[in-house]
Amino acid sequence: MSRHGRLSVADIRLKSLAELQVMRESGQQLASVFRYLDTQLELGISTMEINDLAERYIVDRLGARPASKGQYGYQYALNTSVNNVVCHGVPAGNQRMKSGDIVNVDITLEQGGFIADSSKMYLFGDVAPEAKRLVNVTYDAMWAGIREVKPGARLGDVGHAIQQYAERHGYTIVREYCGHGIGREMHEEPQVLHYGQRGRGLLLEEGMTFTIEPMVNQGRAKVKTKKDGWTVVTSDKKLSAQWEHTIAVTADAYEVLTLRDEECELAADSSEEAELYVSE
Repeated sequence: MSRHGRLSVADIRLKSLAELQVMRESGQQLASVFRYLDTQLELGISTMEINDLAERYIVDRLGARPASKGQYGYQYALNTSVNNVVCHGVPAGNQRMKSGDIVNVDITLEQGGFIADSSKMYLFGDVAPEAKRLVNVTYDAMWAGIREVKPGARLGDVGHAIQQYAERHGYTIVREYCGHGIGREMHEEPQVLHYGQRGRGLLLEEGMTFTIEPMVNQGRAKVKTKKDGWTVVTSDKKLSAQWEHTIAVTADAYEVLTLRDEECELAADSSEEAELYVSE
């Protein structure tokens, strides 16, 4: 994808009110997948079992399509990124959740021709305080970026807010991967960087839809890809965390299309830091 600084609004697929309604519905279907997983994930579950639970729910209960499956040749309905895995973790039957693990579950869903994309961190058993802190700060960093979204703001405002929040708490932002426009295609323009300068980047306009999904590392920002061609890990083997939502630019601010029930108060809260809701 091209750099967002070179884009204009003419390069972006603005969504009509009718299209936004369909995206809102697909986003809420995706939120329901996480609500279901909240009741199913427990110590000892394998990442492949998480994948299978989500796929069956999406297909059989919702009549939707797991949009990640088949995208770029990927075989599974979701990504499960455990501990030092930054993103794109591949589910496996022999990878079972043990006490102390943190995992990002990243799911995409297509319904009515439009795709929703979201991820959530899950904590298993007795998680170390420093791991919980990383998860919390990453969540609040995402919301710091979300709250910058409004017509007339710039994407650099979003990235700057995320970067400043994470770095102020002693963490680093992964720069190789970013958020993205989304709609009929999983990856549309623009790129949404999780670092940047205020007043720079694409001017936001009503009808834009994109993901905000910061990856925040406990140690250095440097990452590497494993031999499977998918799994991205921290180069220093320290922990990484990520949260993600699909966002729409509205007439006066933003709407989180994939908002989950436990987050409704957060969406209305303009404070810099929000209470974190983490499923354990």
